[in-house]
Amino acid sequence: MLGLAVCNHERIVSLARNARLPLIELCVEGIDGLLAAQAAGADRVELCASLVEGGITPSLGTVRAALELATVPFHVIVRPRGGDFLYSETEYRSMLADVSALRDLGAAGVVVGCLNADGSIDEQRMSGLVQAAGSLNVTCHRAFDMTRNPVEALEALIRCKVGRVLTSGQRDTALEGADLLAELVRQAGDRIIILGCGALAPDNIAKVLEKTGLSEMHFAALADVPSAMAYRNPRVGMGGANLDREYRTTVTDEALVAATIAAVRA
Repeated sequence: MLGLAVCNHERIVSLARNARLPLIELCVEGIDGLLAAQAAGADRVELCASLVEGGITPSLGTVRAALELATVPFHVIVRPRGGDFLYSETEYRSMLADVSALRDLGAAGVVVGCLNADGSIDEQRMSGLVQAAGSLNVTCHRAFDMTRNPVEALEALIRCKVGRVLTSGQRDTALEGADLLAELVRQAGDRIIILGCGALAPDNIAKVLEKTGLSEMHFAALADVPSAMAYRNPRVGMGGANLDREYRTTVTDEALVAATIAAVRA
């Protein structure tokens, strides 16, 4: 019941904000990122852990805290590890369990993606994840950008009843992928939402919007801040290749979020 209420809330928020499209989604790591994003004016948040790996599933404790503090809808990435999107059976079962748990907790949506070894959408697994999500919003993440044929991949996601797809137009940046993004918007029509991303910033987001016609845009306005640790043991690391990385934290830059939103809605 809580999940349905949150989803209804998201639909209401989305309708209320249609007058100031594009809808802006922020990709954040953890609760502090969520709070910074919503304070800066984000319409929705994608909640992740470990953005240095491209985002993996956050803990259920993080999700519970987000449910207590969020004033905007948030979707939770369900990705068991970094790397590619070809998962073992045990990894896939863990994804189904995470989606079911997030549905029961009352998250507004989930963000998932599964591929076959040949670079096509794994329709059987994606359909299973959509079924497990029930009434939750389902987004296919940038696994889409690793598919061999984006036109076929989009049709596959539509068949799976996925609600939106996050994509940079299969390039590193949205500016580079703008032509494909525009083509995907036309292909999608009202069957699926194209959520555009890819190094969006105050100096380019308006141009990407103009070239693509996107109704939703996604970015992560990140900054590195030094650790407050006064003592640092130089003889041991916690597994990273760069010891200095253990004494830097990547955070959502609230001012940069606000500036980027202002640039696209000016």
